[in-house]
Amino acid sequence: MRTSIATVCISGSLVPKLHACAEAGFDGVEIFEPDLVTAYESPEEIRTLADRLGLSLDLYQPFRDVEGVDEVVFADNLRRAESKFRLMNRLGMDLMLVCSNVATATIDSDEVSAEQLRALGDLAAAYGVRVAFEALAWGKYVDDYRRAWRIVERADHPNVGVCLDSFHILSRGHDPSDIEKIPGDKIFFLQLADAPALDMDVLSWSRHHRLFPGEGSFDLSGFLGHVLAAGYTGPLSLEVFNDVFRQTDVRRTAAHAHRSLVWLEDQVRRLDAPEPLRPLTSVSPPQAFDFVELRGSGLDEVDLVLEQLGFTFRGRHRTKPVRLWSSGRARVILNEQRDNDRPAHLAAFGLEVADADAALARARELAAPPIFRQTHAGEQDLPATATPDGMQILFNDNGPDPRWLAEFTYGDPENDDVARSIDHVNITQRWQDFDEAVLFYQSVLGLEAEPAREVASPRGLVRSQVMRTPDGCVRLPLNVEPQAEEQRTQHVAFSSTDVVGLARAARRRGLSFLPVPDNYYDDLRARFALDDAFVAQLREHDLLYDEDPDGGFVHFYTRTLGDLFFEFVERRGAYDGYGAAADAPVRLAAQRATAQHPGT
Repeated sequence: MRTSIATVCISGSLVPKLHACAEAGFDGVEIFEPDLVTAYESPEEIRTLADRLGLSLDLYQPFRDVEGVDEVVFADNLRRAESKFRLMNRLGMDLMLVCSNVATATIDSDEVSAEQLRALGDLAAAYGVRVAFEALAWGKYVDDYRRAWRIVERADHPNVGVCLDSFHILSRGHDPSDIEKIPGDKIFFLQLADAPALDMDVLSWSRHHRLFPGEGSFDLSGFLGHVLAAGYTGPLSLEVFNDVFRQTDVRRTAAHAHRSLVWLEDQVRRLDAPEPLRPLTSVSPPQAFDFVELRGSGLDEVDLVLEQLGFTFRGRHRTKPVRLWSSGRARVILNEQRDNDRPAHLAAFGLEVADADAALARARELAAPPIFRQTHAGEQDLPATATPDGMQILFNDNGPDPRWLAEFTYGDPENDDVARSIDHVNITQRWQDFDEAVLFYQSVLGLEAEPAREVASPRGLVRSQVMRTPDGCVRLPLNVEPQAEEQRTQHVAFSSTDVVGLARAARRRGLSFLPVPDNYYDDLRARFALDDAFVAQLREHDLLYDEDPDGGFVHFYTRTLGDLFFEFVERRGAYDGYGAAADAPVRLAAQRATAQHPGT
């Protein structure tokens, strides 16, 4: 289906917005009136530019406070409307959004509202314009799409239809199934927005917290399914009011927005929607982490820590300045080819998938750029793509032993299975990129989003949300640290069957752990009925502990190495968390303390 977006969704002035929307792949745009009013270009110039960019101008919006008024006010409303219809003729537009009255309505009558919309339709027809009536969730009298449709039906005018907005319908908890009772040709326009589940007044919720599809809690797939079942054939358009998106780079946000619609079409297609929707290449969720790749300066220090943790040096790459450490299925690549002006950091990770080529094809369909990585004859060329923040993801067909392992030579045979696998990779996001990252990992990799939570840190609350496969074999906790935080640390967690024994051996090898305050262990006694000897063992090795009804969790952190650190975790029973509630605040405070006082 055709895609469209309201210019209010993205930052900047109107001309750059149009260029960004065209580059992102949108077919059309809604012109938000303030964007036109503040533009220096004439309506004719905007029309010409849109034509040159291949963009249709789908909807002029908003026209407010028309119906439900007395005759004197309505006469002035027609005067206002006629001026806008002339403007739309200059733009070459034929559809205007009319919002239900929130300010001047004094008559609560379907009959009066219908008569006034009919008169508006007569005037619109004289200019070749149609009007789409929308029930705002905070409308004074008309705040339900079903009542808006009753009024339009009563108006009975060919130039008067409805506009359906997912936010206004789903935020009020209205049942969207009745949309199927509206004839498809009377649904003049569709606006889509997702949103988080918030307990606040609906106007503020709408003005500041809408999200692109796939980033919130609304069932947009079901909603769109009802709209298509009614016979709607117009564009899928985004109307998202969000303070963050109005500040971020216009091209990146437009691409982000278009990705959300492509993903939504694929989700609805899977529900056997009656309209043909664009399919995405179907892929299964990733089956395991293949490796993590670190780059930057100071990698010698990382070598030392991996050795102290008990990893085995598996050799150097035969053609590149790259080396490999491993334990079990946990593999760490240290790459000195680039980024040496940055501290050590997580630059890439590999995923084992059922079909690497299909995984890359899906990523490209969702506008994730492919990554070129130099390979020589006889070396495995892993398909790769980039995340919105520049991290690289490499795909490898699942198998018992990756073929690329043979490219590393002059290493040692693995002698100590201290780690079983990579348990999770924690990726810190900038505050303005968080929602985009959630959508990216959900749409491109097929990961599921757990409910977001907040964790206390010395500089404020840290928003955290885990993206994962249903079976938990791939977990990507995403964190957004307080804006004032200077260092964006990432971390890699390895799973083990015996964290206590591993910690003891690592201490003998000289590993410096992240220090845990004694107060933590006093609090641990209060939270759980733990054996004194076990608590003493935890205290001795700076280990942390959590438990839930399904099991326990023992883990520890290394000190920060550049912009990253390591964690070892032991999941006991069916424990499925990360120690976020009590342990993460201790870790964040300890990292800050050691950064300020390295000798502690």
